[in-house]
Amino acid sequence: MRLDPKLLLASMGLSAGLVLFIAGLNIGLTGRDATNLPDAIEAISPGEGERVLRQSQVIVDFIEGYEATLFIDGVELPTTRLDELVTSGSVPAPGAQVDLPPTAIYDPGNFTISFLPQEGAPISELSQGEHAGKVKYWKIGEENSKVRVYSWKFFTD
Repeated sequence: MRLDPKLLLASMGLSAGLVLFIAGLNIGLTGRDATNLPDAIEAISPGEGERVLRQSQVIVDFIEGYEATLFIDGVELPTTRLDELVTSGSVPAPGAQVDLPPTAIYDPGNFTISFLPQEGAPISELSQGEHAGKVKYWKIGEENSKVRVYSWKFFTD
């Protein structure tokens, strides 16, 4: 029985393609691996290198048990804890609106810190171009000993 050179070449080509396809699946980074976020941070918005609108909210979402301070373009944003807004004064009625101050807002129930540029805030809008986000974060109860920093860049149109 003779080997057909064309059939042998086609088989080798298919085999090589299959090996490259499987190698690509094993090497490719997707999901959490692709974001390069520290273990304590679940998500950031806007993400690294993303383009957003000038009035976009900046949010950092942590795993349970972390607090943080947010910086944008080197400006440390004053932080208001959401639980302090609710406990100071009277408790709002169910469904009532709570006026948020123009600061970074830390939500201890969801372990998020967020900032919305607005009038009266340290940053009223994100100017067009590149911006540097930075968050200093620590495990609750370890504020003075184990502060970590994560920085990223994003762009506005």
